[in-house]
Amino acid sequence: MNAMTIQHHLTDELLMGYAAGTLPEAFNLVVATHLSLCDECRARAEAFDALGGSLLGAMETADLAEDSLQATLRRIAAGPQTARPQDRPRTRKPGELFPAPLQDYVGGDLAAVRWRPVGMGVRQAILRSGPGATARLLYIPAGSAVPDHSHRGRELTLVLQGAFQDEDGRFGPGDIEIADQAVQHTPTAEPGQPCICLAATDAPLRFRSLIPRLAQPFFRI
Repeated sequence: MNAMTIQHHLTDELLMGYAAGTLPEAFNLVVATHLSLCDECRARAEAFDALGGSLLGAMETADLAEDSLQATLRRIAAGPQTARPQDRPRTRKPGELFPAPLQDYVGGDLAAVRWRPVGMGVRQAILRSGPGATARLLYIPAGSAVPDHSHRGRELTLVLQGAFQDEDGRFGPGDIEIADQAVQHTPTAEPGQPCICLAATDAPLRFRSLIPRLAQPFFRI
């Protein structure tokens, strides 16, 4: 996807967190998927990676404790605390929707998604990820809206197909919306085709209406 068509990008804070490995796995997935689509953000991410490497190279050496090797081996055996999906650009095959990082999590492309209805035609599929945040795919029928809500934490929403509009503007394929406690919105899919998004949240949403609030624990949103 040409980066010139993408109007909404990742912040430096998110790119630095991704480079440093401090983001939850669900956020890493959204960032990696966006980087696979966006030349501009990928170049910025590579710059942060290079900066981190140069800072490490400039640091003074220090003596190691006697058990350093054993502690390092234990951490390696335990595996990474926060997974960082690969964000390499990938030429998708005709008919494919998902970039490589997302295909790895889904186990394939759109046909492999196990959707669950959440009401009013909207569907979701929660993806397996580590602690700290939840990743999900959202399917919003054309012309339909997600109930009006605000946030208790941070929400990243990456558009994969179609487009939606809310109080912050229009978000099309490749665009990412970053919402926090200050954002109150009602994302509405544009007419034409369903809007499919990858979203990650690190806290439950705040719905205004009673019915979404009652259903919230069942749908983990």
